[in-house]
Amino acid sequence: MDLAFRALFEAQARAGAGEPRPPPGSLPLATVRAGYRAQRLGQDCHPPLGVQTHSLKVLGGGGELDARLYVPRGAPTPSPLLVYFHGGGFVLGDLDTHDGHCRRLAEGASCRVLSVDYRLAPEHSFPAAHDDAVQATIWCFDHADEIGADRSRIAVGGDSAGGNLAASAAISLAKDPDRRLAFQLLLYPVAWPSRSTRSRRQQEGPVLTRAGLAWFERCLRLRGHRHVRRARLERADLTGAAPALVVTAGFDPLKDEGRDYAAQLAAAGASAEHIEFAELPHDFYVMPDVSPAVEHAVARTVERLKDHLA
Repeated sequence: MDLAFRALFEAQARAGAGEPRPPPGSLPLATVRAGYRAQRLGQDCHPPLGVQTHSLKVLGGGGELDARLYVPRGAPTPSPLLVYFHGGGFVLGDLDTHDGHCRRLAEGASCRVLSVDYRLAPEHSFPAAHDDAVQATIWCFDHADEIGADRSRIAVGGDSAGGNLAASAAISLAKDPDRRLAFQLLLYPVAWPSRSTRSRRQQEGPVLTRAGLAWFERCLRLRGHRHVRRARLERADLTGAAPALVVTAGFDPLKDEGRDYAAQLAAAGASAEHIEFAELPHDFYVMPDVSPAVEHAVARTVERLKDHLA
């Protein structure tokens, strides 16, 4: 593991020595969300300054959603657009937890980024967030002129749970001739394989644990739903899927399913690239202050994003 991240996790372990770790779901949801928010904001204190932001409303699956548009300095109008969905297990996270991350994507790739505050579980169970992802992406195509986006260069992206939402939205729109996505940016995505992968069995933490994954799934109330295929990516028809970059982290229980999904896309005829940052943990994109290795990963990621949207 990257030395800086190892030092962080060892310090956290020492600080919590002798204290039982509360099992997922045992604390009030508001407390867990506030803790995640405070932790991520505290690990991303120096976001790029040369990016303008605009608050706006977009249409989701159940009505209007808050969204934030990022416009890098000097961006032409129109410019490419990345529609982005934050991570957090479909339960945690918001526009602010991923603000610095979206700023880095916008600045590094010289494109607009629209971050969507989709509905969270357990208040809104499956498929609310997936409906929001599809409808928000459609909204961006239909209002491209208003937000300065080039309709021929619109991409979807997300990390972890947001990567699942982005991939699912791309699948839903793959056969829409009027809304052709240019690219998918899938950062350590949840794919929900039907059989447990080796990494899900053997990689326990340090950020994402098996108990945490099980709690997120219980909150989402996905199991047994008649539209479960929208979230279980391996069951999807990937015909006509947009080109994709799938990024995985070496210390992450999701790494095998991300790698496998990239291979599945390629087998279906899509242009799919897989990059693994073997020394980094899950959620590293929103922990840039921990290690210089994150800056290197961001640079490689935005280079690929910029190339695909050029």
